[in-house]
Formats: sequence, structure tokens, C-alpha cells
Amino acid sequence: MSVENQNVLVTGGASGIGYAIARKFADQGAKVHVCDINHVLIEELNAADEGIQGSVADAGNESDVDTLFELVLDRFNGRLDVLVNNAGIAGPNGPLETLNLDAWEETLRVNVISAFLCIRRAVPVMKKQASGAIVNLSSTAGLYGFPARTPYATAKWGIIGLTKSLAMEVGGYGIRVNAICPGSVSGPRMERVIKSDAETRGVDENVVYEQYLRQVSMRSFVDADDIAEMTLFICSSNDVKISGQAIAVDGHTESLSQSA
Repeated sequence: MSVENQNVLVTGGASGIGYAIARKFADQGAKVHVCDINHVLIEELNAADEGIQGSVADAGNESDVDTLFELVLDRFNGRLDVLVNNAGIAGPNGPLETLNLDAWEETLRVNVISAFLCIRRAVPVMKKQASGAIVNLSSTAGLYGFPARTPYATAKWGIIGLTKSLAMEVGGYGIRVNAICPGSVSGPRMERVIKSDAETRGVDENVVYEQYLRQVSMRSFVDADDIAEMTLFICSSNDVKISGQAIAVDGHTESLSQSA
């Protein structure tokens, strides 16, 4: 799986899945830039992590994205081989009628609009070089209904629609576009989701955790490295004829219902 000397941009890449993806590409010889809204993590990454450079940017803000791409394309001499749209938030929990418009709009802005803004800047570059790979992070929530998480599920379904439509638009230019749909990923973010879910439903966190496990055939969460490995594979060579796909990396999710 050769990505040596490829130029890679990962949004939301200073921690979690995004950092695991950036680290995997850098370890394989790619030149990697990440953006993140957390300036402390970006400063730590720039100070300590060889092979990865980062800058502060809100991927859901048009001005920030324009500045980001000016910086990245200058660093990469005008070439971009891989764009990974990883920036995202969990959004609010609760029955739809209890949620406010601001929370809905913020969930869509960070999870969907960010991908649009970055893709809009990346596609002309990739068309000019007649190659490229775009990976959009969706979720198993983009494959199933997800009660009490409607803003998040809506955003992640939207990412799959974006992926499949864009793959049709740009396939003739040698550009591949895929979505990866992680299941429950071990780590601090999943812990926050479980805590919020438990509080919304008025149950113990262990009840929610065990329920999430029961919904997966392999009865275990995936790791960020599992997502990174899949991302590396589908971007590893222009000869890989994988495009327009929503690829689940989840141990086989059976449902996302909330029955105890």
C-alpha cells in the first residue's frame, strides 16, 4: 500500500480518528497536513510530531478553509493527492421535537458543510493533475436510523449522498471518492457520546455501553487504527478501482435502536 510522497490533508486531524489517519499516512512516507479547531493540540503536534504539520482552522468556515488551502497548496507546491474530510461533532441527543434549530444547524455545518467547502477547493486541483482520492467520514448512523440522534444521522446520511454523487461527477478525471462508516470507536469521544446518551435516557452509562456492544455482531468497538488502515488502503494507489462506496468498518452493526 504505497502512499510514499503523496500530499495529504486531513481535517479535524489533531486527535482521535483524524490523528490516527494522519499518523498512518505519515508513517508510510506521505507528506501530511492537518487542521483542527483546537490550537493547543495543533501547537503540540507541530512541536513534537515529525512528518505531520498542522494549522488551526474551522473546516466549516468558508474563510478558514480558503486560508487553509492557500497554506496547504503552497506547502505542497500546488498538488494534493488525498483529502480526508474527518471534521465532525456528535450533535445533540434527544427526541427531535426537543431539539433547537441552532443545534441542528451546527451539526450539519461541522459534519457536512465542512466537507463541501474542502471538496470545492480540492476538486479543481485534482482535476488538473488527473488524479486524487477523497475520503469522507460518515458513520454507521449514515446507514441506519438512529433514534434520539437525528441531527447526527441526518448529517451522516448526507455525507453518503455527497460521496456517491461526487464520485459520478469526478470519476472521469481519475478522482476516487469514498465514504468510511465507522461503528462505535473506542476513545474519549465515544465515552462522551455514551455519557450524553445515558443522561438523556436517564440510565446508567454501563447500560448504554453494554447495549452498544450487543448491537454489533463482533461484540466489540473498533479502534481508530482500524479506520486509518481502511483509509490508507482505499487511497494507496491510483490503480485501486474503489469509488462511490460507503464502507463500514464496524464489526457489523445489526441495529442502532435504543431498546434496553
